[in-house]
Amino acid sequence: MAVLQDHPRKALAAAALACLGLLLFGMYLQHVEGLEPCPMCIVQRYALILVGLLAALGAGLAGVKARGAVTLLAVLMSGFGAFVAARQSWLQWFPPEVLSCGRDFYGMIESFPLKRAIPMIFRGSGDCSKVDWTFLGLTIANWSFLWFSGLALLMMLLLWRPSRG
Repeated sequence: MAVLQDHPRKALAAAALACLGLLLFGMYLQHVEGLEPCPMCIVQRYALILVGLLAALGAGLAGVKARGAVTLLAVLMSGFGAFVAARQSWLQWFPPEVLSCGRDFYGMIESFPLKRAIPMIFRGSGDCSKVDWTFLGLTIANWSFLWFSGLALLMMLLLWRPSRG
């Protein structure tokens, strides 16, 4: 806890690096392992990018009040990411009878003009309830929930603990 109180900027920098590492791992799973992200995975990536950018911004800010405001935004974005990951975990544990998560990539390109297909590509194309990968018995969505929750907890501790600079 001394790191949080004495070095909040280092804690925020570590959080930003953790976000970068998680995003790189997601890219590895997509581009090397061939796992297609679903729309909820894409939303979680955007949330992780925002948390990472906010943490990096907070690490660069010298003012306690400005850093506190940025950290509060990071708490909110982490909470949003945790909510989406929890919802995806729920869908994986209790898959719906009718899948309505998104279309596949080729179906979008064939069915829609490029102007409409490009935004759809960024929504993802995989099935949100499908479990493609596990580690220690947890899915990507489960791990995502844990990381977002941990990041939110870290940010809340930074807000709660009085910092000295």
